[in-house]
Amino acid sequence: MHVLFTALSAHGHIYPLLPLARAVAARGDRVTFVTGADFHPLLTKLGFDTVEAGLGMHEAFGQAIEALGAPVDFRDPDDPNKDRAVARVFGTVQPRAFLAALDPVFERDRPDLVVYEVANPGAAIAARRRGIPAVSHGIARGDITGIFPEFDRLLTEVAAEHGVDISADPLMLADPYLDVYPASLQEHQHPSRVPLRPVAFADPGELPAWVAAHEQPLVYLTLGTAFGTAEVLRVAIDGLADLPVRVLVAAGPQVDADELRGVPDSVTVLPWVPQADLLPHADLVVHHGGSGTTLGSLAQGLPQLFLPQGADQFINADTITAAGIGRTLRGAEATSAAIGAAAAELLADDGARTAARAVADEIAAMPGPDEVAASLRNLPTS
Repeated sequence: MHVLFTALSAHGHIYPLLPLARAVAARGDRVTFVTGADFHPLLTKLGFDTVEAGLGMHEAFGQAIEALGAPVDFRDPDDPNKDRAVARVFGTVQPRAFLAALDPVFERDRPDLVVYEVANPGAAIAARRRGIPAVSHGIARGDITGIFPEFDRLLTEVAAEHGVDISADPLMLADPYLDVYPASLQEHQHPSRVPLRPVAFADPGELPAWVAAHEQPLVYLTLGTAFGTAEVLRVAIDGLADLPVRVLVAAGPQVDADELRGVPDSVTVLPWVPQADLLPHADLVVHHGGSGTTLGSLAQGLPQLFLPQGADQFINADTITAAGIGRTLRGAEATSAAIGAAAAELLADDGARTAARAVADEIAAMPGPDEVAASLRNLPTS
């Protein structure tokens, strides 16, 4: 069996698919991964064939903003142009790029199945155009593409240009949906939901020796790979430094770790952290609200303090906070004093930890990648 996986070129879009892709390959099936070239070295190391497709996210958003002709503040949840720009990225800019790249691939080398991440509907249209069965793979809570204005119209127009009518199903709800979000944290479940336990993926790496020793509570601080700034990290560090904890900071690719020099002895700043290895040692996670960090923390039964910066981070923050597992500080609320106070409350909140452990048990009971990989052939694809 030849399974083609495809995702937008970003950590939060590719990494959630890797556990299932590895499970498919471990069964002896051929895996081709279609995404941006920046991730090809990793994917090749994992043993997958690769094909380049799509635009880098910065380029895609640049095109969308240019088409809007108006400035956009992605950190402001109330900016009226933010959702319109996002809709254009996922509803027309990226779908057109993936359709252009995938159509000749499907013509030359027809896979048996396409697994596309939910924010990459262009791949679904390309598969339908060729009559290839397709499965959607979730990366966040629910169908994130469906919440943006104009998305349905934009994507339906792109599909029509390629001879595919999705007017009755612009969100591809007929395709099986591999849902990595626990059901208890959802208001509405996908009609074709297939639960899939989220498994954290990270390049292997070493952690500081004091992490495993765990002589003090450990707070993990990260703003992820897309929206991090030294300014926000510094504010959070200042707020956490007065607590009786050790703090490990992942600066991320958007921040030069050298910009965070001069931190207290209780704080360690690293450019990158093997998050999957770190989370089992953590007591609290202070983060942006990316789905990978959110789900990884939930799987470990950890309380979370959210400092959402953009994209679906506000949705994750609101969801986990409403469930009693975390707290959220938005924008100007996120002062050093407020961060320190909220972190101290969560570290002492037995109720939050109990609620988090209940969700961790729910996640542990979800079918894992090996089980779902074995069932892919039998899913009722459209």
